[in-house]
Amino acid sequence: MEAQHVGAFDAACRLEDIDTTVYGWVLRHRASDRAALAAAIGISQDEAERSVERLLRARLLHAAPDAPHELFAVAPETAAAQLAAPVEARIREQQGVLAEIRQGLDRFAPYYQRHQAPCEALELLENVQDVRNTLNQASDRCRMEVLTSQPGGGARVPEAMQDALVRDQAMLERGIQLRTLYHHTARFNGPSQAYVAAASALGGQYRTAHELFGRLIVFDRELAFIPVKDDSWGAVVIREPSTVAYLCEIFEQTWDRATPFVDAVSQGLEEVSREIHETIVRLLAAGLKDEAIARRLGMSLRTARRHIADIMEELGAASRFQAGAQASARGLLGPGGLSVAQSSP
Repeated sequence: MEAQHVGAFDAACRLEDIDTTVYGWVLRHRASDRAALAAAIGISQDEAERSVERLLRARLLHAAPDAPHELFAVAPETAAAQLAAPVEARIREQQGVLAEIRQGLDRFAPYYQRHQAPCEALELLENVQDVRNTLNQASDRCRMEVLTSQPGGGARVPEAMQDALVRDQAMLERGIQLRTLYHHTARFNGPSQAYVAAASALGGQYRTAHELFGRLIVFDRELAFIPVKDDSWGAVVIREPSTVAYLCEIFEQTWDRATPFVDAVSQGLEEVSREIHETIVRLLAAGLKDEAIARRLGMSLRTARRHIADIMEELGAASRFQAGAQASARGLLGPGGLSVAQSSP
C-alpha cells in the first residue's frame, strides 16, 4: 500500500508542461502514432514516447482494451479518482486503527482517574498548545455537560466567535448540555451577540452578570480548567472531585443570579447598563482603581474611565471615592436609583 501511495504521488507530480500539449493532441485525434504526434506538436519522437509514458502512469491516457496500441484520453477527475483510491483506502484503514486504539484504551480512563494519587489531581499546562490539545481531548470525550465562565466580552473578534461556534455545535449535536457565563459587556459586542444567537438556536444556554469569579471550564463535573496565576496562556487542570464540585457550586450560584442572554436587542440593555453603573459606583466607594474596576467588569480601561466620568458628572463629585460615598448616602444604588445617562459599554 505504501508503494502505491508513492507511485500515485510521483505520477501526479512529475508531469511536465509538454504533457498538456500531448494530452490535448491525443484527446482530439485518439491516435497512438508517436511519430505523427511528435511531428504535429514539434518535439522528437523520444520526447513524445516519454510524455505518453508519464501520462499513462498518471492515468490521463489509457490503452484501448481491444487495441493496446491505440490511446485515448480520460477526464482528469477520473484519473485523480484512480490514483487517489489506494491513498484513500489507506487513510480509512488508519482511521479504523486509531478508533480501535481509542476505544480499547478509553474504557480504562475512569479507573485511572478514580485511583490517581493526590499529587496527580492537579496538572500544570504551561503553553497554549498543550492547553488547546487538552481542551480538544476533553471536548471529544465529554458525555453530558460543559460549564464555562468567560470573563470579558467587549473585545471579541468574529474569527474567534466562529471557531467557538464550530466547537460548540459539535458538542451540542452530540446532546451535550452547554452553559456559559459572560460579563454584561458581551451584550454590547456585535460578534458576541451573533454567536450567542446562533449557538442558542442549537441548544446552548448563555447568561451574563456584572461581575464574574474568573475564567473556568468544567467537563462532566469531573475535569476543570482554570488559568494560571501569571495571566499567561497556561492553565491548571483539576481532577480532584471535591475541588471540582466546589468550582461547580460557585458556577451555579452565579448562574442563578445572572441574566439570560439570547437576543441582546430584546433583553433590556438599559437595565443591564444600569447594573453596570451601580457596580462601578460600589467599586469606587470601596476604593478600587480604574484598572481593577475594568478587570472586574470585563471591559477595557478606556470604557471604564468613560463610565466613571459620566457618573462623577451626574453626581457632581470631585473624586472617585466621593462619587461612591455620595451615591451610597443618597440611596442611589437601589433599583432605578442611578439616573445617569447610559452609554453602551
